Amino acid sequence: MTVALSILDLAPIAPGQTARESFAGSVRLAQTAEKHGYTRVWYAEHHNMPTIASSATSVLVGHVAGQTSTIRLGSGGVMLPNHSPLTIAEQFGTLAELYPGRIDLGLGRAPGSDQTTARAMRRDPRASDQFPQDVMELQAYLRGESIVPGVQAIPGAGTNVPLYILGSSLFGAGLAAALGLPYAFASHFAPDALHEAIALYRRDFRPSAQLAEPHVIVGVNVIAADDRADAVRQFEETRRNRVRGMLTRGPASPEYTDQQVDAFLITAEGRQIANMMRYSAVGDPADVRVFLDDFVASTHADELIIAHASRDIEARLRSVELTAGAMNGVTV
Repeated sequence: MTVALSILDLAPIAPGQTARESFAGSVRLAQTAEKHGYTRVWYAEHHNMPTIASSATSVLVGHVAGQTSTIRLGSGGVMLPNHSPLTIAEQFGTLAELYPGRIDLGLGRAPGSDQTTARAMRRDPRASDQFPQDVMELQAYLRGESIVPGVQAIPGAGTNVPLYILGSSLFGAGLAAALGLPYAFASHFAPDALHEAIALYRRDFRPSAQLAEPHVIVGVNVIAADDRADAVRQFEETRRNRVRGMLTRGPASPEYTDQQVDAFLITAEGRQIANMMRYSAVGDPADVRVFLDDFVASTHADELIIAHASRDIEARLRSVELTAGAMNGVTV
């Protein structure tokens, strides 16, 4: 089964690591993805999260684009209610002029932060309600057909940077269908509405100037290793750290041990959090191939966007290589 492979990179900051080291890892990850035939790498906008360095998404896209040659790069996504459409059109228009044919603009409506951080960003609590209108305003700027009289995106106008709608609910699916845009579902951390959202998107899709037929991208976690037991160990570590991050709020929060996290995971609330990583391919290349083939058959996805979840950069790079090899029938 042939399906395009892409990568979602959160630019993770591992314990004892700096943001600069994280960015160096993101460059290596994109270079490895380019070498092994991945379609695109996207970076997600998050704020006030000590383990994620991709908050200034457009800046990171430009940094990585300057050190790669062919792979597409973009946002997965920019949280548009945090910004004015004109500002994002100018930022991604600049990137498109510098790296023509290589820039994507994925858009989401969540804050990418908690409520306190959203207030610090001067985000209007009602901004999410304007998301559909903001998407259309942004799209018009990039086409050079501004719907705001007397205002053009410079750079940006005429670049036609392709837009993608990101979501984890039926709302995003309906909007992407109505606007004739590609739809990316965040099933790597919010799996519950996956199949219903995809069905709605495909059913209601209207062709547009950007896209003639529906294009579905689905998120999935992958930890591929040469040894199955090593992959399982990495996954358990990754899941514990994700849960630990959810339990730890603020500098006064206790540091939970592995034993405490494992005990929490067998509670009802813990099982609910663990379910967020339901779609995770873990194991050696053969295991990963079986899981991803089944996942594609279930979703009829046109593209997989993979969060290679290992915390260690060397393990993450190896996962990128092994997954590409497994899906293309090549030993690496």
